[in-house]
Amino acid sequence: MSEEWHVAQINVGRLVAPRGDERVQPFFDALDRINALADASPGFVWRLQDEGGNATGIQVTPDPRFILNMSVWVDAEALFDFVYRSAHTPVMARRREYFDRFEGAYQALWWIPAGTVPTVNDGLSRLWYLDRYGPSPHAFTFKSRHPAPGLQMPPVDMQPDPWCLGSA
Repeated sequence: MSEEWHVAQINVGRLVAPRGDERVQPFFDALDRINALADASPGFVWRLQDEGGNATGIQVTPDPRFILNMSVWVDAEALFDFVYRSAHTPVMARRREYFDRFEGAYQALWWIPAGTVPTVNDGLSRLWYLDRYGPSPHAFTFKSRHPAPGLQMPPVDMQPDPWCLGSA
């Protein structure tokens, strides 16, 4: 863990149906509970929120079914524990019920100076970079996690569950 750096993450998806449709309602029903779990998780720093307390109402494309999530954590291990070892995991395991298959990268991680809040454009640009050039210190995944700047270590495979690697 580096006290000078935090890890930021973005994940995006396209809902299989508009908000309010019974096919995606269980996803929306779980949001407040999962967001509260994130907020209380060890290592949590920040998450993108709209007035309703989540990020699903923030429209960044003309497609209203395209939604995103962004957060910041003290390190990749804290984020990994939330994603794969908490009550978040069973909800994430159902993502194929709620989201279309995504062409390209739908999750990216990157290091930011501690105390920094990333913008949506920061996150979208990291997805673009990861999609075109693959994992690097600029944008990476749990499968190929790069160390914080200044640390001389090779990328690490955090061994995420195979059904959720951060790209289609």
